[in-house]
This record gives sequence, structure tokens and C-alpha cells, in this order.
Amino acid sequence: MASRNFYFQLIVRVIFITLTAIFLAISFVENRYFLLGILCVLLITQTSLLINFINSTNRKIAYFFDAIRNEDFTLRFPERVSIKSFKELNQSLNRVNGLIQEVHLQLQAREQYYQEILKQASIGILTFNKKGHILFSNPTLEKLLNYTPLNHIKQLGQIDDKLYDIFKNFQPFERKLFQLTNEREQIQLALKSTPITFDGQTLLLVVVQDIHKELDEKETDSWIRLIRVLTHEIMNTITPITSISESILKYYKTNDGLVSSEQLDEHKLSSTAKGLEVIKNQGNNLMEFVQSYRTLLSVPKPDRKLVNVKDLFEKVQVLMQLNAENSTKIVWDYTEEKLEFFIDEKQLTQVLINLVKNAIHSLEDSEKGKIIVSAYIDAKGVKNIEVKDNGPGISPELLEDIFIPFFTTKEQGTGIGLSLSKQIMHLHGGNLKVFSKPNLETAFVLSFGN
Repeated sequence: MASRNFYFQLIVRVIFITLTAIFLAISFVENRYFLLGILCVLLITQTSLLINFINSTNRKIAYFFDAIRNEDFTLRFPERVSIKSFKELNQSLNRVNGLIQEVHLQLQAREQYYQEILKQASIGILTFNKKGHILFSNPTLEKLLNYTPLNHIKQLGQIDDKLYDIFKNFQPFERKLFQLTNEREQIQLALKSTPITFDGQTLLLVVVQDIHKELDEKETDSWIRLIRVLTHEIMNTITPITSISESILKYYKTNDGLVSSEQLDEHKLSSTAKGLEVIKNQGNNLMEFVQSYRTLLSVPKPDRKLVNVKDLFEKVQVLMQLNAENSTKIVWDYTEEKLEFFIDEKQLTQVLINLVKNAIHSLEDSEKGKIIVSAYIDAKGVKNIEVKDNGPGISPELLEDIFIPFFTTKEQGTGIGLSLSKQIMHLHGGNLKVFSKPNLETAFVLSFGN
């Protein structure tokens, strides 16, 4: 609340203005023009001083906000003034100024802290605007690309034209893989983009990570698993051959040498014939195993063309009916009948039949088994085909192994169906993924995109 002193000064100023106006009127009536001129100047001066006196508070607040906007925290208002309300106002403004200055210093310290984290991060980080101007890039990114300073994405063309093309056409939430070759080494880069808004400006934040080490570890792990499966299959085939061969050899050879024909009876000859039959069968199994391996390695390049989803599903339906295994309910969902896939129809038909057969096999002991085969476009604009069933599912321990060649949980399975399907999808520039919730649902998704 304003003090009495403030009101007293205000009243005095109004009284002086009023008296000046009265004398001004008298001078005008009595034609005293010289005095009239002096009183006019006096009236204007008093009115101006009154306005300035009243607006002094507004000016202080305006100066205060201008200083804050310019990050000038040196502005101080005098606290030793005669008017109590002005004193309280000045004290409040100085206190607010101090608090804002403290918050500003904290934000600067926090910004420096985050900047240091970004500089020390083991992944490359870059942000750029719609015009391609790079607003931030951390040292890790410059080290990965072996280029500094980075000011515009066009500079990436000096590193590799294909890398520049990726950034120029990068869309929000996209993922890209890029192999960067320089004088020293080859680097496998994984790039992921995320849109952000900063200071009213839309930017694209790109995270760049060297995954060469991870790929090496994954490749080594895959080789170990494959060798383990191969060893298991080969040992299962070779062990009976070795055992039976040793047993037959005892019929014809002793420590003293070969036995004579007179020592061979009908039982030994019969056992020999049976043993050779088993060896022959095991040898044929091993040949089939090797032939399966050759099949996996010799998948032809897809002969791709646009295929309507309805035609594709109807063809698979016919082939499934010709090879019907049970009465499991299969729902074919192609509500988007105009949806088309750029595929090798024969190869994708083979993949779908394999996935549906696997789903049927998983539902053999289920009374309410159901399979849904659907085609759709996801939120990212990627075309997908999904084969989903409500069977027992796949345990988390097996999820990592099911795509390994020759790994199978079926007694009569070859173990190449899923690995062959995944390879066909890779040749189509897509991927085959699996999601499973035990005893709820299992879904294999053919994704025709990155």
C-alpha cells in the first residue's frame, strides 16, 4: 500500500496544477499575455512531472524486464528512498533479480554438465535443422567420421556421398545401417533419427553408433551356435555308423588276423547285412543333411514383381488345402485388398506355407487352436505380413536359437525352414521377426522395410 508521504506529494502536485490553471484562466481574462505564457510553461512542466512521478513504478518494472531479457543481472534499485511503497517495491525487484540470477547460473551449470556428458558419450550425436545446418555435434561423432568441424550436412559428402544422401533424406524415427570405409578401417555405423523441437524450431537428432564390435561378437556367437548344432547332428549320424562298423569288424578280424570263410556262420552274415543297411541309411541321412545345407546356401536371387495380397493369400490357401494336416481354424485377413508387395511370389509362398505349417504343428494338442494370417501397413508406413497363433508359444530360451540353421524342436524336422525363410526375407530387403507370449500367442512378422 502506498504511504501517506506518497499521497501527500500527489495531493500537493495536484493542488499546484490546479492553482496554476486558475491563475492561467485569470491571466487570459485580464489579457496579461506575458504572465499567461509563463503560466502555460509552468502548467506543462508540472503536468509532466506528475506523470513521471506516477509512472516511475512502471519505468522501474520495464527496466527490470529489459535487463532480465538481456541477461543483465547488475541492475539494482535504490532501497534508501523516502517513499515506503517505493522502498518495498525496489527491495522486491532486487530480491526477484537475485533469484532469477541464481536460477540462471544453475541453468548454465546444468547446461555445461549436460554438454560435458554429450562430449564424453561413447556414441555420436548430431542435430541439424531443415536447411541442413548442424547445430550440435559431439567429439565422438567427429572422431567416428574423422571430420571436424561439422557445420552443414553437405560436408558429409566429402566423407562419403552415400552418407550425405542418408542424412539428406533422413525421416523421423528412421533407422539406417551404413558401412564407412576410410584409409584405416571399415566401420559399421547404426544411425537412428528422432525429431525434437527446440526454441520453436524443429530439429532432427541423429544418434550414430559404431556397432562393428557388437556385430563381431554376434557373428562369433552365431558361428558357435551353428557349429554346436552341426556337431550335434553329425555326431548323431556318425556315432551309430562307428559303433556298428566296430561290431561287424569283430566278425571278420581278430587279433590273429582275418577270419576264414569257414568261420562265418549265417548269424554273422545276417548281422553284417543288417549293419550295412543301417550304415547305408545313416549315410543317406547325412547326405540329406548336407543337401539341406547346400539348399540354404544356394537361395536364388528373388525375381520380384508386384503381387496383390489377395492373390498371394488365395494361392497359399489352395496349397495349404492340398496339404491339409488338421482342421485348425485359419483366418486370412486381407481387408486392404489393394495392398501390393514387390516380391518373388514363389519364394514368399514357400515362406508363408512354412510359417503356417509351423503354427499348425504348435496347435496339435490345442482344442481351440486358431491361426490368423494378416497383411497391413504399420505406423511407420512399412508393409507387413503376420502369422499369429494362440498356441503354447516359444520359451525365451529358444527364441534366440530358432533361426539357427538345423536347429529344430521337431522329431522329424530338418531345422532349415525358419533360417531359409529369414534368408529369403533378407534377400527381399526385409526381415523376419518373432514375438511370443507363452500360452497366449506367437507371431512371426514378415517386415518389408528397414
